[in-house]
Amino acid sequence: MHWIQNNGLTYLQFPALSLEPDFFHGIFLSYTRNSPGRITGFNLGTGCGTPDDTVARNRRRMLNVFGNGLTGVYAHQVHGTQVGIWNTGQPGSTAVRLEGDALMSARTGGALVIQTADCQSIIVVDPAKRVVANIHSGWRGSIGNIIGRTVETMAATYGSRPGDLICGIGPSLGPCCAEFVNYRQEIPRPYWRYRRSGDYFDFWRVSADQLTKSGVRGANIHVAGICTKCNQHLFFSYRGDRQTGRFATVVGIQSRPEGKL
Repeated sequence: MHWIQNNGLTYLQFPALSLEPDFFHGIFLSYTRNSPGRITGFNLGTGCGTPDDTVARNRRRMLNVFGNGLTGVYAHQVHGTQVGIWNTGQPGSTAVRLEGDALMSARTGGALVIQTADCQSIIVVDPAKRVVANIHSGWRGSIGNIIGRTVETMAATYGSRPGDLICGIGPSLGPCCAEFVNYRQEIPRPYWRYRRSGDYFDFWRVSADQLTKSGVRGANIHVAGICTKCNQHLFFSYRGDRQTGRFATVVGIQSRPEGKL
């Protein structure tokens, strides 16, 4: 992963995705440096104990890293499998919220934002069709295969071919900490093959396999391999703190210079 600092913010990028000039993306850490030696929390989720006006300022500061005037496109995350498609926005709108746990768009001028605190964010980029998606996948989303549904929706809506897609699985609860003591009641038997020692499960592997089954080439699947609970100094973790904020994964399409195809 590439670690990038910009105006006091630190965010991560997948090296393979950063080579794609038509797109921007970033996974933001849970803190910001406002001045030398002064570190404060950088919560991007509402309803987490941070005043709404502070969250709004944090969100705008995050989006400004990628350009002024971007519309933040947020998901109504409920651990389901619905895909929200951003086709249009009101002129000058700074934020919209779509139903669904996955977001998708072929438009410039917006940034698809997924907020997490142990769940996975999965970025999907189609360089051929200039389409992006951002997926929120907790263990319920994994069992419902929201990843497969998103890839299918990209193909049906934009003509995306799975073999062209480049994907990044962000920092999230790793197999070292994803304990499910009631897995026999919560997780269907076909997923038990992802169980590691004890009651721990490898949902990074689940996501990679779901992408592969959807037709994405293995060489185009990139896993951050960073456990949020093990790295609570960098990321918010619900398993670690229970009462906690949300960090964000952002992806969007770069505007091309006028006249350039």
